[in-house]
Amino acid sequence: MMEDASPRAAWIALAVLSMVWSLNWTVMKWALEFCGAFNFCALRYLFGTVILFALLALRRESFTLPPLWPTVLIGLAQTAGFQLLVQCALIGGGAGKTALLAYTMPFWMIPLAWWWLHERPRSQQWICTFVAAVGLLFVIEPWRGIGDPSSVALALGGGLSWAIGTVLSKRVFQRARVSPLQLTAWQMLFGTLVLCAVALIVPQRATDWSLPFLGALTYNAVLSSGIAWALWLLVVQRLSTQVAGLTSLVVPIAGVLFAWALLHERPDAAEWLGIALIGAGLLALNFTRRVPT
Repeated sequence: MMEDASPRAAWIALAVLSMVWSLNWTVMKWALEFCGAFNFCALRYLFGTVILFALLALRRESFTLPPLWPTVLIGLAQTAGFQLLVQCALIGGGAGKTALLAYTMPFWMIPLAWWWLHERPRSQQWICTFVAAVGLLFVIEPWRGIGDPSSVALALGGGLSWAIGTVLSKRVFQRARVSPLQLTAWQMLFGTLVLCAVALIVPQRATDWSLPFLGALTYNAVLSSGIAWALWLLVVQRLSTQVAGLTSLVVPIAGVLFAWALLHERPDAAEWLGIALIGAGLLALNFTRRVPT
């Protein structure tokens, strides 16, 4: 969240948000037992936006609006589009599977970054991407069925929407002087306005304001929707889109493990193989990043 942060700080940020986001897939699955999906989206991002602007004030960073239309588009894709799609996917799908399908994001992001940012992956990165993609395929296990087709489509659409928002964010960082916290706060404000409008229009179940729901909402507002998204844009700012995107696959893998421990969604042999392949691909990616070509 610091403007002078080094690449090492970006890797630390990635480690922190990986833990926060991986656990949050299980937390969100719980929260939907107490609240409608659209209401939950609106609430978590409404409070998350307030927290981000409060952090801007505490850090005495500029409240200047980043480039307007790119920021609006990021908010529509990364906040509104991604969250609406994955929340709907969670209704009909398991937390672990939904997380994995949403995290096809890196595989959307690489061609988008090549097209929009002219970041052409090196041959080693293509190999790492292929290994990780095969691993993800084993984890998803489409040959055994992947659940409700509408839930699958929604989760994949969420991954694409997030990829679009990420590449647009990288483009803003390349063209304007703006901090990750500043861009996160403003794009989230625009996306939250859409989420609130949807929550008001679409009929949903009444919210059960129980202590478990308040705990899940607090976790989402403060950590997952507020601080973690600012950390994510720090990662996007400081690392290449290929490295940031593929390394983010740590999150769904940890999400599968949390779903196993907390929701009893136990991985099978193919899923373990997939996790190993993804881990190998990520380790190789980190190695090629350190070795000059």
